[in-house]
Amino acid sequence: MKLLFSEVNTWVFDLDNTLYPPEFALFDQIEVKMTDYVMRELGVDKNRADYLRKHYWQTYGTTLSGMMREHDIDPMPYLYDVHDISLDHVQQDLILRGHIQSLPGRKIVYTNGSEFHADRVLKARGLNGIFDAIYGIEHSNFHPKPSAEAYDAIIARDGFQSQTAAMFEDDHRNLKVPHSIGMRTILVGPERTGKHIHHQTSDLTAFLSQIVG
Repeated sequence: MKLLFSEVNTWVFDLDNTLYPPEFALFDQIEVKMTDYVMRELGVDKNRADYLRKHYWQTYGTTLSGMMREHDIDPMPYLYDVHDISLDHVQQDLILRGHIQSLPGRKIVYTNGSEFHADRVLKARGLNGIFDAIYGIEHSNFHPKPSAEAYDAIIARDGFQSQTAAMFEDDHRNLKVPHSIGMRTILVGPERTGKHIHHQTSDLTAFLSQIVG
C-alpha cells in the first residue's frame, strides 16, 4: 500500500463522515437545522422545507447552493446557524491523529461545510493543529463539491499539484473531479465500484496505518 502512495505529497480530507465515523450522526443534527432554516427563510411548512433541502442537495450539491441560486440568501448566517450543533458525544481519535501527522507532506481539510464547523469538529476529535490548511465552502466562492469550479478554486488558493495529491471522501460523487485531474482517490465508506475510485475503506484509521506503518 505504501508504494501506491509514494508520490503523494498533499493529503486532502473531507470532514463529515470522513474524519469521524457516520455513527456520530452529526449530519442528522445539521439536517434538522437546515430544514428549520429553510422554513424560517422561505416561510414554508416542515414538509415543504424538508423536500427543498433534499432537492437542492441533489440538484446543486448542497442545500446552501440551492438557497443561494433560487432565493439569493446570504450564505454566512446560514452556515453559522446550521453548524451550531452539539459535539458532546464526539470522541477523540489519537491513533488517527498520529497517522495523519505521520503522512509525508501537506495535510488539508476541504469540506462543503464551513471553516467554523471544521474547526469545532477537529477540536472535538483531537485532530486540531495537525492540518496545514482548512477550507470550507466559503473558500471555493461557495461552489460546492462535486463541481469542477469548487476544486479549481481550492487548488488555486492552496497551490498544490493535483498529480501528487490524494483525496479522501465519503461521497463517491465528490471523487469524480479529483480522479479526472490526476489525484489518487479514496472512498471512505461502504464499498462502491467506479473507475473514479482507486481505493475504498470503511476504516480510515486502519487504512492510513497501511501507508504510514
